[in-house]
Amino acid sequence: MKINLVTGNKNKVGEYKRLFSEEGIEVEHLEIDYPELRHDSFEEITKEAAERVSDETGKVVVLEDGGFFVESLDGFPGVSSAYFFKRLGSQGILKLMQDIDERRCYYKVAVAYCEPGEKAEIFVGEEKGRVAGSEKGENGWGYDNIFIPEGSEQTYGEIKKEEDICLFRQIAVKKLMEFLTRHRSD
Repeated sequence: MKINLVTGNKNKVGEYKRLFSEEGIEVEHLEIDYPELRHDSFEEITKEAAERVSDETGKVVVLEDGGFFVESLDGFPGVSSAYFFKRLGSQGILKLMQDIDERRCYYKVAVAYCEPGEKAEIFVGEEKGRVAGSEKGENGWGYDNIFIPEGSEQTYGEIKKEEDICLFRQIAVKKLMEFLTRHRSD
């Protein structure tokens, strides 16, 4: 089986190839522009985008969107994570939190799988952690240099290497693979 991963992020392509290779599923990188969608949830964003791209290309696609949620900021930046990061980076979050002791946060990703002419299936993964007091580490991307996963004292930026796979993505992709296993046996 082959799926087409729709992303402009080459780091994600490597993660997906490693995850799907265990199941013998080939991952092809499909770099295609599609309109940025505005919704209140990543589930809706990925569902609509995957259905649109799958129908337009006639291909089976996997598409993801996700973000960084800070509980004491009412989930901000959430669905605006990429937009906020491009403008203010991790420093923007740290400035907003300079006088806030409550540091709980989480990464959340929604992965959509869609076949042409069908409704997308959505799989969600989350990883809890806390916001660091300062940027630490050079590895990863996005908010990795301020995200300390549960059970660690280091940020993703300090511990994550290119070949490492984000737990939140692992969770969502595992759910997708379970779906594909059931789907292929029907």
